[in-house]
Amino acid sequence: MKPETIKKQQNKKTLKTSKLLISFSLLLLIVFQSANAVALENKKDAFYFKSDKQEIEILVTKLYEWVETKNSNNDFNPLANKKGDKYIGLDLNAHKKRLEELKKTNFFSQQFLDNYNKIALKIDSNLKTKKIEWFEGELPPFGNDSNPWCSCQDYPDNYWKTMAINHLKVENNTASFDWTWSWKGDFKYKVKTVKENGIWKIASLEGFDYNDFTKI
Repeated sequence: MKPETIKKQQNKKTLKTSKLLISFSLLLLIVFQSANAVALENKKDAFYFKSDKQEIEILVTKLYEWVETKNSNNDFNPLANKKGDKYIGLDLNAHKKRLEELKKTNFFSQQFLDNYNKIALKIDSNLKTKKIEWFEGELPPFGNDSNPWCSCQDYPDNYWKTMAINHLKVENNTASFDWTWSWKGDFKYKVKTVKENGIWKIASLEGFDYNDFTKI
């Protein structure tokens, strides 16, 4: 066989092999992209819910750790009259500091802070206009005689470590759920959260419901 003929056959063989390799590579690329697209879509759906749930659980855990270990508990501090036997309003300077304290935690949305402030101003107004009376040594004439942060009067030690979140509903940038602890039967506490700038924050807590808290 002539050298030219051998060379032509080798070139044809090389070209055929190259075409097969290209076709096989393209096929692999298509399969990989399709599989990757499905995987990403499934991951996106699963990760979206899982991530939100985990972030909300962490938020609630950190919130109640703060409530029990770093919270100043300066909620709605009163001002007494000259005799010191009756409260005639709230200490609004202390209230402003309290709002700053809550804001710095980064746990609370603007919605929660606005509602908290609205509660304070209503209580202050009711005391000043004598719609309600509050004598020193007596329970405050607002709220429900329990700790508004948990609507409870007693609780287990380090309860934030074993809290359980139930009935979580996530809709776009809002979520609602209730948390509970196993030691107290059917106890549950309702919470709503909202996503601000990509971060879940507390929007409302059952114990700070404006209408219930300020009703006369």
